[in-house]
Amino acid sequence: MLNHSARLAAFAALGRRLAALTEAEIDDLAALARNRNAWFDRPNVARALAGVAFLLQEPTLGHWAARYPAEPAAPRQIGVVMAGNIPLVGFHDLLCVLLSGHILLAKLSQDDTVLMRWLIGELTSIEPALAERIQLVERLNAADAFIATGSNNTARYFEYYFRTRPHLIRRNRTSLAILTGAESAEELALLGVDIFQYYGLGCRNVSKLYVPQGYDFVPLLDALQPWQHVLNHHKYQNNYDYNKSIMLVNAVPHFDSGFLLLTESAALVSPISVLHYGFYSQEIDLADQLTDLATQTQCLVSASGRFAGSVPFGRAQQPAIGDYADGVDTMQFLTADLSD
Repeated sequence: MLNHSARLAAFAALGRRLAALTEAEIDDLAALARNRNAWFDRPNVARALAGVAFLLQEPTLGHWAARYPAEPAAPRQIGVVMAGNIPLVGFHDLLCVLLSGHILLAKLSQDDTVLMRWLIGELTSIEPALAERIQLVERLNAADAFIATGSNNTARYFEYYFRTRPHLIRRNRTSLAILTGAESAEELALLGVDIFQYYGLGCRNVSKLYVPQGYDFVPLLDALQPWQHVLNHHKYQNNYDYNKSIMLVNAVPHFDSGFLLLTESAALVSPISVLHYGFYSQEIDLADQLTDLATQTQCLVSASGRFAGSVPFGRAQQPAIGDYADGVDTMQFLTADLSD
């Protein structure tokens, strides 16, 4: 039997393997991934691999795992519908299912098959016994419980389809930034990381700013200039050109940095190459508003994390191993009674 210690050791070894990848290995892997999904370019693949290696560092991994029961009352087959909006975004669910002692039935996203299959191959080469606990499937009928990530529309379908069995369903979320007008150029530059990493495709990417009345956008636009290279990606440029033309045709007021469009909007989620903003008058009123938006917010950022509940600029895409999607503890779900 593959016990908890052996499973933990396998993931720790995977972390060391990823941390030791050579530049040539990353080049080759990124080329394969980009052939499948053009958004998965070399910098983003390298960043995702480093992110997984960070999650699997000892002793952090062991301390996190120790918070939960080592073995389930009875191993279950857990069906996981994985997202694929950014590289390896489904890894955390894989980690949770296997480390909690269950069997993974994974329906991979068509957008992230190359990297996930490679990572599973590396893991099972480290610990061959795990191969018996991982099944890549197209249908999840055999699962005893489900974890699914998707849009609000697909979440409604998942809720109906999985209604008779234990399930954890995640919906659309996005990330928000709070600015005061007192941020330094260096702090605003860090905000660019939260906006542009993964081309804004992740739920932890900032898609809306909250700024005080009378905010001067010029320092922000100046600080974001080093990110103009995103236009080198043809898919990003296509999005920018399309959204710019729509705004011009419809006479939508906006700021244009040459690669990013800023426009006032009540919507939280913005299209690729667009950043929404809204104004506030008092921080206490903003805090109440953000409380109302909590179920739609993945991450909140502010300079040095000064605003309650926020993380510092530049840290949105660096979740800790215990930072669960939608704020729902996946391990707690998996270590509960999953009987029908």
